[in-house]
Amino acid sequence: MTTVDSGDPDDERVEERPKPTARRIVLGAQLRRLREAADITRAQAADEIRGSESKISRIELAKVSLKERDVRDLLKCYGVTDEQQQRPFLEMVRESKQPGWWNRYSDLMPDWFQDYVGLEESASRIQSYELQFVPGLLQIEPYAKAIASHGRPELADERVRRRVALRMQRQKLLNGPNAPRLWIVIDESVLHRPIGGLDVMRQQLDHLLEMTKRSTITLQVVPYRLSGYAAEGSFSMLRFAEPELPNLVYVEHLGGALHLDKPEEIEQYSRVFDHLTVDAETPETSRKLLHKVRAEL
Repeated sequence: MTTVDSGDPDDERVEERPKPTARRIVLGAQLRRLREAADITRAQAADEIRGSESKISRIELAKVSLKERDVRDLLKCYGVTDEQQQRPFLEMVRESKQPGWWNRYSDLMPDWFQDYVGLEESASRIQSYELQFVPGLLQIEPYAKAIASHGRPELADERVRRRVALRMQRQKLLNGPNAPRLWIVIDESVLHRPIGGLDVMRQQLDHLLEMTKRSTITLQVVPYRLSGYAAEGSFSMLRFAEPELPNLVYVEHLGGALHLDKPEEIEQYSRVFDHLTVDAETPETSRKLLHKVRAEL
């Protein structure tokens, strides 16, 4: 896969920034393992940093920002006293504090979505099922603008334009050297819903055909005859190569989103996604369907 070069020097810096959310989770998990290996309770660890047992729990669960002093004290408590051994842990603390590229859009993003974007950047595999729209990572700008403006792109204000810019920025993870494997399943109705008008939909279908030429992207279409049987709503699953990062199911609703990471929840949604891939047309047949719908527009 080739990397898109926009000519903007800021783009390169954006791709190289660490992912704060993922760093915090990895560091918290490693500190927990060190504590357990040293047979130290949370209460004992809390005494070392002049904090509470609940603070240790929040650190280990990545629910709180980390301080170098606290991490250094915890490492000493857990028997990691050599400066060379401490260095990677302290480096993760510093990296976790650096703002992600999405920080500039924080006024548009609730906390639950900022966490998702931070983890999305670290995923090795992304699996999504979408009933209504082309998934955000594969939307073209006019299509995204039509959605963000509730069908009135000609009235789009600065807030709408920034929402679209945020979506386009998220897509850059597909162009990096460590791009995740993206597996998308969409309902056939998505192909026939002319978001933004027929011309925009033609462009969107052309984009899907082009993107699915990549070896890292798989697209399948669930035909009308099997629509709605395997899943009741849209969802995404993030899977990670790092063992410290728990796989995650993300389900949006009107009031926010659910982040599900319990093994039984991951297993349930994994079975549903497997069922969807069986019900859906094969990737090659799905591409033929895209060509057919495109020719009919």
